[in-house]
Amino acid sequence: MTFEREWTQLKAGQEPQETRMQLNHAPPADGAGSGAASDEPVLAVQQDDLGAVGHEAFTLHAMLRKKADIANASLDKGGNCSTASAAQELSSHHLVTGDELDNTLAVWSSQVKTVLQMCAHISNHLDYSKKAHEHDDREIAASMRHRDGSPMSPSEILKYVK
Repeated sequence: MTFEREWTQLKAGQEPQETRMQLNHAPPADGAGSGAASDEPVLAVQQDDLGAVGHEAFTLHAMLRKKADIANASLDKGGNCSTASAAQELSSHHLVTGDELDNTLAVWSSQVKTVLQMCAHISNHLDYSKKAHEHDDREIAASMRHRDGSPMSPSEILKYVK
């Protein structure tokens, strides 16, 4: 059904004729139609889980930075990268292998930098998310109290849920 047809039916007060998927509501409380058992949470993330993922990203970043940087890990006596020096030496003898080795080094270095940036982004984002959610939780807890500090009654809280 097109949007225009559905919109026309809705404006006329009619329920659309076709069955359609609707994502703007919560599944029934009994869990029917959710695709999961009613006693299983659909999505649950604990702070410990986020911390573990962030720690692994940080650890991977440190390890990659130390071990995967072949451009700086294999410096010769002159302070030049031995792989780059080998590529330059091969190229100076008009061997295509030198240019290809140099290209390989450039691609490898670029990809290592990309993975390092991704690890840093994951770690930093999880740290930020944790702090932001803690702040949100404090604000929500504060807003769920009266001015005198007493908690809201369940019936008042229910107004926000509906």
